[in-house]
Amino acid sequence: MSKNADIISPETMGKVAVLMGGWSSERDVSLISGAAVHAALQTLGVDAVAIDVQRKTILQDLQSDEFSYAFNILHGPGGEDGVIQGVLEVLEIPYTGSGVMASALAMDKLRSKQLFKALSLPTPEYMLLDKNSDYEYVAATLNLPVMVKPALEGSSIGITKVTEVEEFKSAWEVASACAGAVFAEKWIEGDEYTVAIIGEQALPVLQLKTPHAFYDYEAKYQANDTEYLCPTDLSAEEEQQLQRLALSAFKAIGVTSWGRVDFMRDQNGHYWIIEINTVPGMTDHSLVPMAAKAAGMNFEDLVWKILTLAATSEHKVAA
Repeated sequence: MSKNADIISPETMGKVAVLMGGWSSERDVSLISGAAVHAALQTLGVDAVAIDVQRKTILQDLQSDEFSYAFNILHGPGGEDGVIQGVLEVLEIPYTGSGVMASALAMDKLRSKQLFKALSLPTPEYMLLDKNSDYEYVAATLNLPVMVKPALEGSSIGITKVTEVEEFKSAWEVASACAGAVFAEKWIEGDEYTVAIIGEQALPVLQLKTPHAFYDYEAKYQANDTEYLCPTDLSAEEEQQLQRLALSAFKAIGVTSWGRVDFMRDQNGHYWIIEINTVPGMTDHSLVPMAAKAAGMNFEDLVWKILTLAATSEHKVAA
């Protein structure tokens, strides 16, 4: 348990480090998310300090002041994969989001899929790729099109939709430039949905529509033609089903505090878990703030809720 589980007001919260930036390919998005979170905390009256995380200085930065909490808004490797969580555990600074193990598992899309499959949770079929893979065999097994993905990236970085066997080589080269394994995932033709979870509450479902081939980096952060629908085209029963599946995915990986689960619904109405994000974006294009707004929670309320969850999460700073 954390050291100050009864803190409930901004005035008594103490000094909070807002960790942003980092060294991943999602650095720029993290800086935008971090600036928004920092501003919200200051509006609430929290003594918040923005820290642009650098490998060589983060330990010194965190030890330079008496931080009561850390609000982790680092996206991607280094911030979302258990690395910064381990640093904060060593320094005994309670932090937002999931612990070391859940962060590492959720960041690794391949390991997540293996867990989902083992627990009979629906996730698209996949095959591990390397430079010597028989792409004809992959195409015959999964059927084209497929998505070629790096296991350890977020924000759709390094992902390519492959529609012809000849495209596999270049898709593998793009994905293998990122860290971790590369895999091909069966393409699910249908609608895309996402479920944000705060604490143990699944927020209203969002439906995403984009003219792009898929919900890629540009559609997420730059395009103005992406549609976000809430309420969605789902019935109340279907929405509850999807929320329950999102909570099951969280439990399978051990995710706590907050996050987001992304889904596809195929043309037969079946839902497929695509991935879990344990430190989702908090920009003006981000999905968790949209879902929170639909639930009657403004941005400051959302940020405050995430921070106060750090006071009670079980993985924080064991005595």
